[in-house]
Amino acid sequence: MASHAPGAPGATPTRAGGRAPSPSRRRVWMLGPALVAGVAYLDPGNVASNMTAGAKYGYLLVWVVVLANLIAWLVQYLSAKLGLVTGRSLPEVLGQSIRRPWARRTYWLQAELVAMATDVAEVIGGAIALQLLFGLPLVWGGAVTALVSLGLLVVQTRHGARTFEFVIIGLVAVIAVGFVAGVFVAPPSAAGVAGGLVPRFEGSGSLLLAASILGATVMPHAIYAHSALTRDRFGADPTPIPRLLRATRWDVSISMLIAGAVNVAILLLAAANLAGVAGTDTLAGAYAALHDDLGPVVATLFAVGLLASGLASTSVGAYAGAEIMHGLLCTRIPLLVRRLVSIIPALLLLGLDADPTQALVLSQVVLSFGIPFALIPLVVLTSRGTLLGRFRNRVTTTVLGAAASLALVVLNGMLVLLLAAE
Repeated sequence: MASHAPGAPGATPTRAGGRAPSPSRRRVWMLGPALVAGVAYLDPGNVASNMTAGAKYGYLLVWVVVLANLIAWLVQYLSAKLGLVTGRSLPEVLGQSIRRPWARRTYWLQAELVAMATDVAEVIGGAIALQLLFGLPLVWGGAVTALVSLGLLVVQTRHGARTFEFVIIGLVAVIAVGFVAGVFVAPPSAAGVAGGLVPRFEGSGSLLLAASILGATVMPHAIYAHSALTRDRFGADPTPIPRLLRATRWDVSISMLIAGAVNVAILLLAAANLAGVAGTDTLAGAYAALHDDLGPVVATLFAVGLLASGLASTSVGAYAGAEIMHGLLCTRIPLLVRRLVSIIPALLLLGLDADPTQALVLSQVVLSFGIPFALIPLVVLTSRGTLLGRFRNRVTTTVLGAAASLALVVLNGMLVLLLAAE
């Protein structure tokens, strides 16, 4: 990959060192972009993976959820930093860095497949929630989820990033209440939680779920989207870069704390109440078990949280998919056309009566294989002084990013070997 130094001939103008300072007392309202990108960490794939992990293995994989969210903090901060400093999204930087057209199209294809896998999880999750709440057939529920997500994207297009952020943040609040309420009604075992923080596996099944949790948490499309979200919101902001970066660290920290707490709560809810209960390896079964064990209020809140999760995350996923195509291929297609195309795989699965929860979990495994293709270029690009100038990564940051990338690649390799041996 090649890159341009800020200000060099042929380079796209960047913000590094070129922005006039604003008044020293100016307040920076940064909360928003990371919360929108963080919806990717609260999508139905997370719910399915974490519920399944808790129901099948109890507290065993708590450490995976915690580790995944720590990695997610670093990844999302680097993505936001790239967008702030360069004024370009990660797909745009890659589109200008990958010189050979065939290589750029190949990279776009894998990113597009990952985005479609994301859409499968989100649309199916919304369809399941609508069926649980209103008895709507899964295929119709998937179509309704896609249409509502299109409406949310129209809000972003017509009313701007800030209004879109408010809508998504409202849905995040619903998600948090829906999934966390049950933990307060039936608290988990403190000893079980402590034991779950010790890294270990129990066979290939737990490794498959670990890869699914990582794929659901460190999501490739969130890496692509966050840089675009910060570019869209702060591309013309006169605030000096150092202040924006400090505010961004708070934004990412708060967002990942919320996402991490909700994800852990989902796993703990299943571990404390669904472990060993027959039929709880599906979201419908988990809903029924929660209804029987904790009552209709907790079960309904769970279903409402699942619906909000599907609606919010599929909107952000469609935004990321459009940015991937624009950045890598310099092409945009109407949102309606893109929405119709991306919904086809999910509707086909629902129409063929595939197990929706299993489809959710497997979609997250597909996502885990797309992580290195987004994470490795992100770490490499943000470590380059020719691209980010004095805002490039410190050595420690680059080492941590490289270690995270290596760990994910190794885990995926182990997963392939174990599955092949079965």
